[in-house]
Amino acid sequence: MMDSVIPPGLFLIICAPILALASQSALRRPLMLIIPLMALGLVWMVPDGPVITASFMGFELIPLRGDALSRLFGTIFTLMGFAGGLFAFKQKSTTELVAALFYMGSAVGVVMAGDLITMFIFWEMMAIGSTLVIRSANTPGAIKASMRYLKIHLLGGVILMAGLAGYLGEGNPVLFEAMSLNSVSTWLILIGFLVNVGAPPFSAWLPDAYPEASFSGSVFLSAFTTKTAVYVLIRGFPGEEVLIYFGLYMVFYGIIYALLENDMRRILAYSIINQVGFMVTGIGIGTQMALNGAASHAFAHIIYKALLLMSAGAVFYRTGKRKCTDLGGLFQSMPVTAICGTIGALAISSFPFTSGFVSKSMIAQAAADQHMAYVWYFLEAASAGVFLHAGIKFPWFVFFQKDSGMRPPDPPVSMQSAMILLATLCIVIGLFPEQLYALLPYQVDYVPYTVTHVVNMLQLLLMAGLAFFVMLPMMKRTLTISLDFDWFYRRLFPALFDLLGRIIYPIYGRVIDLFKNRLDRLISLVERYNGVDGILARTVSTNSAGALGLIVLALCLGIFYQMQ
Repeated sequence: MMDSVIPPGLFLIICAPILALASQSALRRPLMLIIPLMALGLVWMVPDGPVITASFMGFELIPLRGDALSRLFGTIFTLMGFAGGLFAFKQKSTTELVAALFYMGSAVGVVMAGDLITMFIFWEMMAIGSTLVIRSANTPGAIKASMRYLKIHLLGGVILMAGLAGYLGEGNPVLFEAMSLNSVSTWLILIGFLVNVGAPPFSAWLPDAYPEASFSGSVFLSAFTTKTAVYVLIRGFPGEEVLIYFGLYMVFYGIIYALLENDMRRILAYSIINQVGFMVTGIGIGTQMALNGAASHAFAHIIYKALLLMSAGAVFYRTGKRKCTDLGGLFQSMPVTAICGTIGALAISSFPFTSGFVSKSMIAQAAADQHMAYVWYFLEAASAGVFLHAGIKFPWFVFFQKDSGMRPPDPPVSMQSAMILLATLCIVIGLFPEQLYALLPYQVDYVPYTVTHVVNMLQLLLMAGLAFFVMLPMMKRTLTISLDFDWFYRRLFPALFDLLGRIIYPIYGRVIDLFKNRLDRLISLVERYNGVDGILARTVSTNSAGALGLIVLALCLGIFYQMQ
């Protein structure tokens, strides 16, 4: 059955080749803005409940389903597509824009899917689109990183497919609803989701790949993959306690590695893992308050993280440099970029009157409501850490600290407009959180602006800021390489395989030589009896052949009767 509603994800995917055909015309740039806005309208035209159903191999699929949660994520994905398209207005690579549209459509398809099979199909399409976004930068680093990225996500897809096959084979419904971790299949599904969310031990794929994209490509990448994974965790595994531990690990992992990092875009990539860790922790807590906090924080995070990456992308676009040691003092010639980047830094730090303040605090409050003291303390400590690496370190070293002597101008008007749009949203959501709360899946009974909450957060940020400047000599980065779990599968495992190859290959060669010798002897034996001059190849008389047949038959009959 199919109603008149157009699936917004499918609409975006279909528009991707249309954008490719318009690559040489003046329509390409306007289409990159119009198409996401049209998709946003389509998201809000999807009513609650199943909209499209279809039968496939005995399963009743729901390719399109609407509810508050899917509408929230569909809204922010398409809105981000518009802002990203505006920022990429000067992007010369049509491949990147087409891939970004395909990538966005796949992400929207996941969040609007009502069944597991449809979700998986769009999930794998998303991996293809994001890989192409990275590769379209067309640098040696981007090409290599895109292949590593693809391998990790194909591995995650295989694990997810195995889990889904087992889950459906056990007779479970194909409907995409909450599952329990009571079988190997559901654990495999969870692991497949966690790969995309950037959970250990595969967290390193994100800071490895995202910074290698173009100035605009990293903006698109920051919005979809990890937040789609957050969506499927909210939908599929709310309240699973193991997610609390994964989330807390991600929170501190992102902080530590970002503090060690020198590359400004890798700092922001690590902070994506950190912020997604807050969301995963909220999903693990699993109450309505916590799930609202995870969903609202995903919404707010997409905006301020894109804003931060836009400001970093603008610096990269104008200077061609990414390392903090090469930058500094850029506020003098790039004031708009510096102001917008600072607003994004305040938002990610949960500064009062910004979007991060009204979303992240819901997760900590949910932990307090459930008397999870250790979770609350960890989240509060992590909030200070966020201010250290993203709230202060990024804007300080890039825009304000030492004067690098460079005087690049602000980026083109289209890029400035995209940054101003997102900076405005960060402040508007912070001032009027009721508008965001109205979109959440559950009724919101939370007031962020209490005297206690505001004062506590200001004290926390003040102490974190003081600690940063006291330890400023230690914060100055040099050209270092941070080892991560990917060292095992990028360095150790290949070295072990090479070592094993050196040991096994001589043995393998001897076995093959022995096998060849035995095979040659067998062939010689066959040839001796069955060759041109062999015994079995000789011509015999009819009488001799008949006698031989009678002897064989008599032997067969004797054996048969003996067995009776």
